[in-house]
Amino acid sequence: MSHEEDKAKGKAEEYKGKGKQAYGSLADDKETEASGKADEAKGKGRQAVGDAKEWVKEKTGQKKNEESEQS
Repeated sequence: MSHEEDKAKGKAEEYKGKGKQAYGSLADDKETEASGKADEAKGKGRQAVGDAKEWVKEKTGQKKNEESEQS
């Protein structure tokens, strides 16, 4: 999975978690609220993986190689 995919999926998961938390809070459903917090954390973790992959590509020069190949 590319770093862009990791970041996008992570962001989606984070927002899904925030929605679950809001619903759980409104419905006084602690289990759903906790599940939402877990989803949000998982999403933030996936985004961090994407950031790390991007950082590694930048440091190893792979990103520049990919950009020149696309030109």
